[in-house]
Amino acid sequence: MNLPLLVGVLLGGLAVGYLIRHLWGAQQANSIEQKSKGRIEAAEQKAAGIVVEAQKKAADVLADMQREDRERKAEIISLEKRVLEREEGLDKRLAEAHKEETGLRQKLDKLSDDERELKAKREGIEKKLHEISGLSPEKAKEEMFRQIAESYREEVFVFSKKMIQERQAEIDRKMSEIIYTSLQGYSRSHVAEMTTTVFHLQDEEIKGKIIGREGRNIRTLERATGAEFIIDETPDTIVISSFDPFRREVARLALEKLIKDGRIQPAKIEEKVEEARQELQKRIFEIGEAATMEVGIYDLPKEILELVGRLHFRTSFGQNVLNHSLEMVHIASYLASELGLDVMVAKKGALLHDIGKAIDHEVEGTHVEIGRKILKKYGIAEKVIEAMQSHHDEYPYAIPEAFLVTTADVLSAARPGARRGTLENYVKRLADLEKIASEFPGVKSSYAISAGRELRVFVIPEKIDDFGALELARQIANKVQSELRYPGEIKINVIREMRAVEYAK
Repeated sequence: MNLPLLVGVLLGGLAVGYLIRHLWGAQQANSIEQKSKGRIEAAEQKAAGIVVEAQKKAADVLADMQREDRERKAEIISLEKRVLEREEGLDKRLAEAHKEETGLRQKLDKLSDDERELKAKREGIEKKLHEISGLSPEKAKEEMFRQIAESYREEVFVFSKKMIQERQAEIDRKMSEIIYTSLQGYSRSHVAEMTTTVFHLQDEEIKGKIIGREGRNIRTLERATGAEFIIDETPDTIVISSFDPFRREVARLALEKLIKDGRIQPAKIEEKVEEARQELQKRIFEIGEAATMEVGIYDLPKEILELVGRLHFRTSFGQNVLNHSLEMVHIASYLASELGLDVMVAKKGALLHDIGKAIDHEVEGTHVEIGRKILKKYGIAEKVIEAMQSHHDEYPYAIPEAFLVTTADVLSAARPGARRGTLENYVKRLADLEKIASEFPGVKSSYAISAGRELRVFVIPEKIDDFGALELARQIANKVQSELRYPGEIKINVIREMRAVEYAK
């Protein structure tokens, strides 16, 4: 094959290939254009559908709004109609009231005319009587009453006696009604405070930790709190026993903190007991503040509020002193309002009448005398002091409110179940037992436990040695035998514990 022919063949092939490629590219372009056009038409159709749907929803919303608008207009028209009807009714009633007022005025004018006419007639009769008898109106009246008294002496005496009896019966009935109402207006529980607190455990195994090795933990608890911990076979329960409610609460809080902490050992016990005491001191103020707010007394000093709170942990013949005082406030307040006396003076006098009991074991004197000194120290009004000082007849009744405080005290104490004399005697015996031991020199603290069958006395080791502890136990036992009367025997347990403390710096 010659070269020109080969070149011609190649050029022809190239031309044919170019032509084929051009035709294929044109076909592809037409295909893409058709697809794009189809997608555009589909999108336009979809958009048109969305527009139609939106227009339909807009029409529905507009129809709902128009319907609501029509309903609101109808409601407004109905309200306006009712208001107009009420106005018409009021206008009608006003017209009737005006008419009645006019009628009453006419009747009143007629009564005034009748009264003037009767007065004129009476003056005329008196004038004629004066002319006939020659006596003045006053003398004539006296003579008439004298003659009636002489003629009907017996009848007048019987009538006056009957009036007095009826009046006295009415007074007695009213007095009883006032007392009953004042008592019914107060409904607080009157269950007497007992000498034990039940502490519930989450886990029975914690009893072993509380007792400790050879009982050292429970001994430390009893020494630090002054309460007795009774751990027996009762499941999930520990009984805290003490005649002093404050000690029981300290013991309960300390035990709660120890169980929450998990580390129960002597050093931690003493720490938690001290924390419990401080926490309880803070809560005492809150209790006093809540009590005064309950009865509507808001102007007492902070020191008085703390003493009021301490009454929550004091009992009298088994009756909680704070509850007793609050009950007296309600009774005295009602009586004062019924009799027209000073309600606030009666309320304060009732609330503070036993305030001396909050510290009577710390200060010499009766609780009334101690209370008077406390109230004077903190600037309480003299009338309040006069109202509270007479409830045991130690001072004269200076103001009427003092009678109300005494009455409220008697009524509160006389409630069935409010007081228990046997419990009070029991508590007093335990307090006297502790007081005897505390009077000896070198005694740090003393606690009566086991219902008064044991007296634990803790001494200061630097002042009393081991032989001195033996002698002290004997002396305390002799004094208890000579001053107290009790059944059975009392164990005197003198405890001397030596601690050596030094700090590394």
